[in-house]
Amino acid sequence: MQETPQQYTQRILGHIEGKDPLKVQREAPKKLAGLIRGLSRKQLTRKPAPGKWSISEILAHLADTEIVVGWRLRHILGNNGAPIQAYDQNVWAETFDYAHRDAKESLEFFQVLRARNLAMLKALPKELWENYGMHQERGKESIAHLVRLYAGHDLNHLGQMEKIVEGGS
Repeated sequence: MQETPQQYTQRILGHIEGKDPLKVQREAPKKLAGLIRGLSRKQLTRKPAPGKWSISEILAHLADTEIVVGWRLRHILGNNGAPIQAYDQNVWAETFDYAHRDAKESLEFFQVLRARNLAMLKALPKELWENYGMHQERGKESIAHLVRLYAGHDLNHLGQMEKIVEGGS
């Protein structure tokens, strides 16, 4: 049974409990780079199980997700209460051919986008952290909530990649 948007949120936020979300987001690019250093193309593109993404596909997803979060943050900051459109990550994976994207290029793209998003957040006045959008499936999400959610998202995918490197699924 597929999880609900609320179950997804709880699962992802569970990864960040007790951690500083900005620190997690700052460290993620370096951890990702360290994780894939020295891996062959075969290792990067190996799917751990049918229907599961390879490391390369996860990196492509993270890069595209960083575009999404960058847009969402900016949209909310410029338009408090803005609607937030959901998207189907599996449709994106197929449409944008994640299976054939270069892992290192995806990582570089992610790193640049993440650096820009973190610089924006660092300069953000404290009162704007409560600006929010209305997610189509998950409801009200503030800037502070989105920062926690995407930090948890990083940890979720880092964990998946670590398991793949170790030979699991």
